[in-house]
Amino acid sequence: MKTVILAGGLGTRLSEETTIKPKPMVEIGNLPILWHIMKIYSHYGFNDFIICLGYKGYFIKEWFSHYYLHRSDITFNFQNNTIEYHKNSVDPWKVTLVDTGEETLTGGRIRRIKDYVGSETFMMTYGDGVSDIDIHQLVKFHREHKSIATMSAVTPGGRFGTFTLEGNRVVEFFEKEDVSDKINGGFFVLEPEVFDYIEGDMVYFEQSPLKNLAKDGKLKAYIHDGFWKCMDSLKDKKDLEELWAKGAPWKLWASDNCEDKAMVKIKEESLRW
Repeated sequence: MKTVILAGGLGTRLSEETTIKPKPMVEIGNLPILWHIMKIYSHYGFNDFIICLGYKGYFIKEWFSHYYLHRSDITFNFQNNTIEYHKNSVDPWKVTLVDTGEETLTGGRIRRIKDYVGSETFMMTYGDGVSDIDIHQLVKFHREHKSIATMSAVTPGGRFGTFTLEGNRVVEFFEKEDVSDKINGGFFVLEPEVFDYIEGDMVYFEQSPLKNLAKDGKLKAYIHDGFWKCMDSLKDKKDLEELWAKGAPWKLWASDNCEDKAMVKIKEESLRW
């Protein structure tokens, strides 16, 4: 299953950082928040990524082009003009970088990667939010409820689009109205039919597509009561830096090298998916 990450926005609320780099490349613990998000998915065995580029997308391309080099011990032999790679800590990722347009809105970016997803179920999230969400349980929930879209519902409070629920079914989607203690936390699971709800480039996924999916009874909410935080401002970045220094609740991959039975079971389940 492929994971789509929206990484093309302007990040205007974090202009202290985003004047020189795209928001997903703003660093937490000396590594881009985009890397942290990918590590969360990779922990659960999902390693095939499609990254939607836009604003300063070349920055992300250049970072990935040097990723293997920066994560490896290397020998440069200038006499023979060769490079020998030794021990490395590179992740088993397949990363497709897609230019989805600098001015394209979130819905349009999703629509533009339709050919890369094909007719398969896929996951999608934003390039600025981290969580300790259980991706296995999220996918299981989506499959059990057989809907077109599953959205992770989180409780950070304030200033985002929100929605009302009947059980786990999203009834109606609102934009920045204080009608619920749950908000859209990203970490979606989507069926290819979702493309039918996106009309063009200048469509916010959080507006007409999600509202119409809710109206048609095709949008479900996976309730996540654990940690979730997005990097929406410089204060958020500082908060995440402090959490990272203390161990970071989203650092699920810290025990990925363990050989205990629980970890082996997780990896076996990922392979079956």
